[in-house]
Amino acid sequence: MAARVSLCFLVEEQYRRDGMPRSVIHQLRAWGHRVDVVRPGGELLDLNTLVERGHHDAWVLKTVSGGPGLGLLEAAAAAGLTTVNDARSIRGVRDKARAAALAAAHGLPVPTTWAAARPRDLARIPAARFPLVVKPADGSSGRDVRVVERPEHLAAIDRADQGLLIAQPFVPNSGVDLKVYCVDGRVYATERTSPLHTGGRKAPDRPVSLDPEIAAIAARVGEVFGLDLYGLDVVRGPDGPIVVDVNDFPSFGQVPMAVPTVSRAIVELARGGSAWQSMPRLRESRFEEPLAVGTL
Repeated sequence: MAARVSLCFLVEEQYRRDGMPRSVIHQLRAWGHRVDVVRPGGELLDLNTLVERGHHDAWVLKTVSGGPGLGLLEAAAAAGLTTVNDARSIRGVRDKARAAALAAAHGLPVPTTWAAARPRDLARIPAARFPLVVKPADGSSGRDVRVVERPEHLAAIDRADQGLLIAQPFVPNSGVDLKVYCVDGRVYATERTSPLHTGGRKAPDRPVSLDPEIAAIAARVGEVFGLDLYGLDVVRGPDGPIVVDVNDFPSFGQVPMAVPTVSRAIVELARGGSAWQSMPRLRESRFEEPLAVGTL
């Protein structure tokens, strides 16, 4: 029997009751692995004990952008501990301005991106590039993402802080986003009604086949950002697929057998460390298998 692993899951308050990661934690424990759950925003933490070498084989993060969990994960990485995903890679995709620049520099199909701390400064973008999608550079879960139709509409954006905003031209599309999930050397795709879609009825999410072009883009995203478990949001525009967001440890919604698949990948990463540098070409996965639903 393979050796058991010991894992520390950093789970912030927003995700305490979510199926991902609760069901994964349940699955790992059912297989006999040790899983400690730490709530970065809800308890006093003894950092010296927590990051003691050998106490955990790997740390796993499920947290919101800007939350305290990433700092703890980086502390573990600084102490030489294995993290899932690599802490530097997570920081790279959480900063959407940095992620957009890195993606463009490596030739990934991403929109032109502007950044500004004040909404009014975005009015200097040529009017011909509107409508724009405007969102916080440190946002997550679709928070404060909006479509701005004309430069004069920027004045309506009310901001309580001076954090960085990014703006990208709105990509004309059918109103359906493609959610691409990558785990264990495989790629899965789900169609989802765009949160920016304002007309018609919202259709339920559904798994779909993935064409080789988007599968190759997904593989390249993993390589560029150094991610092992990740997702990307793709819009099919008039000039082809465009990557509009990259996420570390997404929900893996509609992935067949998601819970055991993700759980198995975490165990392998805990044993062997990040595999992104030698990641095999991602293979399109099939959808004949039923979804697994786990509970704690």
